[in-house]
Amino acid sequence: MVEVKGLSKKYGDRYAVSGLDFTIEKGHVYGFLGPNGAGKTTTMNMITGCLAPTEGSISIFGNDIVDAPLKAKSYIGYLPEIPPLYSDMSPREFLSFVASAKGIKGSEVKNEVNRVLSETQIASPYSERLIKYLSKGYKQRVGIASAMLGSPELLIFDEPTVGLDPKQIIDIRNLIKELGKTSTVILSSHILSEIEEVCDRIIIINNGEIVACDTLDNLKQSYLGYDILTVESPSDSEKVLSLLSSVEAVLCVDHDDESGVYTLKVDKEKDCREEIFIRFYESGLTLLGMTRKVVTLEDVFLSATDSDEEYDDEDEDEDCEEDEETDDSHSDDGSHSDEEDGTDGGFTDEELMARRENPGLLSIESLSRRVANAKKKKEKDNSSDDEYDPDYDYENEPSQKGDTK
Repeated sequence: MVEVKGLSKKYGDRYAVSGLDFTIEKGHVYGFLGPNGAGKTTTMNMITGCLAPTEGSISIFGNDIVDAPLKAKSYIGYLPEIPPLYSDMSPREFLSFVASAKGIKGSEVKNEVNRVLSETQIASPYSERLIKYLSKGYKQRVGIASAMLGSPELLIFDEPTVGLDPKQIIDIRNLIKELGKTSTVILSSHILSEIEEVCDRIIIINNGEIVACDTLDNLKQSYLGYDILTVESPSDSEKVLSLLSSVEAVLCVDHDDESGVYTLKVDKEKDCREEIFIRFYESGLTLLGMTRKVVTLEDVFLSATDSDEEYDDEDEDEDCEEDEETDDSHSDDGSHSDEEDGTDGGFTDEELMARRENPGLLSIESLSRRVANAKKKKEKDNSSDDEYDPDYDYENEPSQKGDTK
């Protein structure tokens, strides 16, 4: 139905999406997942023809989205993350306009508009009220209804339940399930429980690349190479740790001293619960509870997207050169430099990481600190003969007399 081959999108020297290959089969509801900035929206924009790919091809029912865009798009209903609505129209007027734009003619326009209004539960008086006066939830419903016009065979929803109340979310989920019986649906959402409930196929993208693509059950079975057991015992922790570590199927043990809870990673091919129970009994130790954790989509998602990226030496050198050009603290006049004196400038590890990944932040942070220091300096006694240093952190200046910078 939808075949994506070697799909890439490049902005400058950076690939937002790189070499994607996957197939969307008819009659399924696909969950499209990934961290923020992973390339989900970029990919969906390319599939729908809203964005031209740098490399690769997209085929919709045998029609290339670039070579035959009108034919390919005729199979698609798309709800972007921010629905493009005309705020000075009512939902009925807007949907009638969209229906005509999709090529629906005559009396069928009214019938089709009534159908999607009913299925998305946009009843009067809301269907006749100007869109700009509707709540965010109702605006989202209008966007969903516009994608459903013409009963397209492929529906693509980007965060369709954003802004809806709990009851509306349940209604939209049920609607998507019903749509999945007659259309193929691609659903992007950050609500993993929603994906788990609605979708029967999962695609996970990370750093612009596909890292998982399978049924949810298969992903649960294959992605985690271990099961998780939780054991609760008030007995001496050293004895309990020694007992649990001696069980062959136990791969590792994590212990919380305060709660007396032990989290075990165990071989998924072996059920060691009976052995653990017997060993507790024979050792005279107390076992309050033992629970086998059910693997969820959240576990799969975190495992698939958890990657510790190492810095490239050449990239670091380039970043350092950019830092010297953009940050006044790296000057030749002997002024203060965090790197020179071995300090971290008072930044957290996360901030330092962001500074290394985006050298442009250095100049902004440096400027903000210098402004704060200047304000602090104005509040101090001007009788001091010391020369004002704009890079010195006056906010954290030692308060005791005799202390020096």
